[in-house]
Amino acid sequence: MKRRATAGSKIAKARRRKVKRRSTAPLIGPRPGSDTTLRKQLDQSRRELKEALEHQAATSEVLDLISRTSTNVQPVFDAIIESAVRLCDAMFGVVWRYDGELLHYAASHNFIRAALDQILKIYPKRPDRTIAAGRAILDGRIAHVPDMLADPEYGHELALAGNWRASVAVPMLHQGKVVGAVSIGKAEIGPFSPGQIQLLTTFAAQAVIAIENARLLNELRDSLQQQTATADVLKVISRSTFDLQVVLNTLVESAARLCEAYDATIWQPDGKRLLLLAHHGPIRVETLPLVRGTAAGRAFLDGQTIHITDLQSEAREYPESSENARRWGFHTILCVPLMREGVGIGTIALRRTEAQPFTERQVALLQTFADQAVIAIENVRLFEAEQQHARELAKSLDVLRTTQDRLVHTQKLASLGQLTAGIAHEMKNPLNFVNNFSGISAELIDELQEALEDVSLIEKRHSEIIELMETLRGNLDKVVQHGKRADAIVKNMLQHSREGSGEHRPVDINALVEESLNLAWHGARAEKQGFEVTLKQSFDSSAGEVDVFPQDITRVFLNLISNGFYATSERGAATTASDYEPTIVASTKNLGDRVEIRIRDNGTGMPPDVKEKMFNPFFTTKPTGEGTGLGLSMSHDIIVKQHAGSIDVDTQPGEFTEIIVTLPRAAVFV
Repeated sequence: MKRRATAGSKIAKARRRKVKRRSTAPLIGPRPGSDTTLRKQLDQSRRELKEALEHQAATSEVLDLISRTSTNVQPVFDAIIESAVRLCDAMFGVVWRYDGELLHYAASHNFIRAALDQILKIYPKRPDRTIAAGRAILDGRIAHVPDMLADPEYGHELALAGNWRASVAVPMLHQGKVVGAVSIGKAEIGPFSPGQIQLLTTFAAQAVIAIENARLLNELRDSLQQQTATADVLKVISRSTFDLQVVLNTLVESAARLCEAYDATIWQPDGKRLLLLAHHGPIRVETLPLVRGTAAGRAFLDGQTIHITDLQSEAREYPESSENARRWGFHTILCVPLMREGVGIGTIALRRTEAQPFTERQVALLQTFADQAVIAIENVRLFEAEQQHARELAKSLDVLRTTQDRLVHTQKLASLGQLTAGIAHEMKNPLNFVNNFSGISAELIDELQEALEDVSLIEKRHSEIIELMETLRGNLDKVVQHGKRADAIVKNMLQHSREGSGEHRPVDINALVEESLNLAWHGARAEKQGFEVTLKQSFDSSAGEVDVFPQDITRVFLNLISNGFYATSERGAATTASDYEPTIVASTKNLGDRVEIRIRDNGTGMPPDVKEKMFNPFFTTKPTGEGTGLGLSMSHDIIVKQHAGSIDVDTQPGEFTEIIVTLPRAAVFV
């Protein structure tokens, strides 16, 4: 604002001095034409004041535009050159940018199309003396050409195409360094006035301010973007410490975006090749040869950053990468090795379709991303090593606990076996006595009832005796029933105490399940007249063999299938639907080091409280005399404790029950 006020005040002060000198002239009588002279002076003063105000308004407008478009200089350039042409009575105007090597067209106003097409065709190129802007940049001072055609160095062809004869260019200087130029031209021969050149100088200074503001703000924005991206990656690393792919994907995406690359990749060595770990971009290649003929391979092998502006022209040094560059249409590549304690573990690479080198800032940023990738890879490596060690310890501890539990369980079963053997020995005779004499007593009641038919008793007394005998018969039947149940409990306790009966050996699990299914079906048909159920099989041909105690596993399957028969019978008896078809489905599935067996029925299902207790010893939902509550408890012990497997239940009341048994192929037996 100070510069603007100074430029405007100079013109205003000059006018005031001129008017003051004229107003102090002595008035000695009327002179011919004095009114005309005064009027001309007033008109001139008005024009100069109007011009000063226009200049001030234009510079103020440009400064306001700079403040509002801080990171985009194009609107500022457009406003500057439009004002310069208008206020300097010029025919055209151009703003030029200079990068230290090449002169670039930036903006123009009122250019003839033919001349503009020629400029766009020629530039960017190195500045020369064929135009005023080139001279201003080369000399670092104002270049003023009153007559282009009279100047032997000036490009007459361009001047004739634009139909201009005079031109002036003011260099744009920042700290003594030329960063561009502002030039205007007119069709008439002759110099531009000092006021016009001064105004053009002001506009050039404002263009420099706009460029510098944009540069500083862009650098600040880029720095903030880099810091934000780095912080985001660190957050991802902290949140996804053990998910390496998420971290690496974030790294390549951020690297490509912030470094203005179309493609970013992270590679890891595997023998004689580089394997792709992460990728962002349109072209995905899974492997590369680990040789110095590829930029990524050389960066890894030499442990150095490789930066090539045009890889397509490097066929001698990088034959493989050069061929890939031509095939996939890219030129510039930047590769940074991933180093851990001086040893390469991979490389990160950026590519561009155009031959434009990456800036020092972008190279440094990629090196930062490389360090972060190393941290992420190392974190995962250490975590996996620790996890593997923890898994091995946990496995050893589980084996130890399982062995200990099985030893305790075996001891308990041995004690239970001794106890049940004693119980069976002590209770067998009393139970036989109870059962036998209960039966005999029932027969005696029948004989007594026959004998009473020959005895004459009054009717009332006879009825009482008959009622007492019927009550006694019912009591004896209950004694027989519960005596048989007690005998069944003793037998099941003996079965429950025997674990690991026979020898364990590899068996075909499909054949074992099929055999159990057939045995259970024939047993059910023999036990219950009119028994009907549909059997379905879905066996995985790759299920193979499992190392088990065949007799015990068969007992489990028979028990589970029999329970399914019972559930379907119960539902069949309770339903009136004619389309209900009792069905048992047995299936197997290969799970690698385990095998899964499923027994599913479409019976009554189980409510949650029954499902929770179903494996408890002596828990049963069957009526008295039909179940002991030891079958599922025994099955659970055989599967889980004896064979180190698992048994799960999926059920829906009124619809189905499915038992899922999982057995390891090579179980640990004690």
